[in-house]
Amino acid sequence: MRNIYVVMKEQLVNLGMIIRISKYEERATYQSHYLGLIWQILNPMIQIGIYYLIFGVGLHGGREIEGTPYFVWLLIGIVSWFFIRGTLLAGSTSIVKKIAMVSKMKFPVSILPSIAMASQFVTYLIMMGVLGGILFLFQIPITLYWLQYPYYLVAMLVFLYAVSLLNATITVLVRDYHLILQSTIQVLFYLSGVIIDIKASYFPIWLKKAIELNPLFYIIDGFRDTFLSNHWFWEKGSVTLFFWSLVGLFLLVGAQLHLRFRKRFIDYI
Repeated sequence: MRNIYVVMKEQLVNLGMIIRISKYEERATYQSHYLGLIWQILNPMIQIGIYYLIFGVGLHGGREIEGTPYFVWLLIGIVSWFFIRGTLLAGSTSIVKKIAMVSKMKFPVSILPSIAMASQFVTYLIMMGVLGGILFLFQIPITLYWLQYPYYLVAMLVFLYAVSLLNATITVLVRDYHLILQSTIQVLFYLSGVIIDIKASYFPIWLKKAIELNPLFYIIDGFRDTFLSNHWFWEKGSVTLFFWSLVGLFLLVGAQLHLRFRKRFIDYI
């Protein structure tokens, strides 16, 4: 537990630096493009359009899911997925790519996954604004269930940091790990309920129960419960307990590995 305290304290103490560096990296990413920051909206919307045409029109035939238009249902899940995928991939290489900067500046290496996540968070906020407009156009009512959005947002951020810290540390020690992670994320895209309604699918019951334990499914399904007014998070007692237990395990292992090896990161790289 002491390792978790040390790592989390480093995030809070260096919060200002995390925000400043993430803003700089965001500008640097798009400064050589003619459309600049517009790509933060354009690129995700193009992908959303492709997924909707293939799965919404092609496979679902425009049918609704539990009384909700498939496009709205898809958008709620895929906005979160873009942020999750981007953070996991960028976070896993955050230490490897920034180790030269760490050697020249005085700040803890543990904030690098947070910087990667903060850089992705700007695009997420923009897409959430787009989602809000779509919900308004489709006349999705605002209900008390929307009050649980901060809970699922915090759950997503804590989970992503815990996993990113672990992934970033392992990537330094085993460079092939990032390639394995990329393949795993591609599989998780279909097993997290992003584009497929797992609950109404023809999967065996045991497989559905197993997928419900997937922390990414818990987060994405939670956002849909929030905006589509289905369930409160405390109604998923056992699954919620499993989710936070898994987050605690990731954070515990990640913090311990990180603090054990970070003085020797440069030697490994």
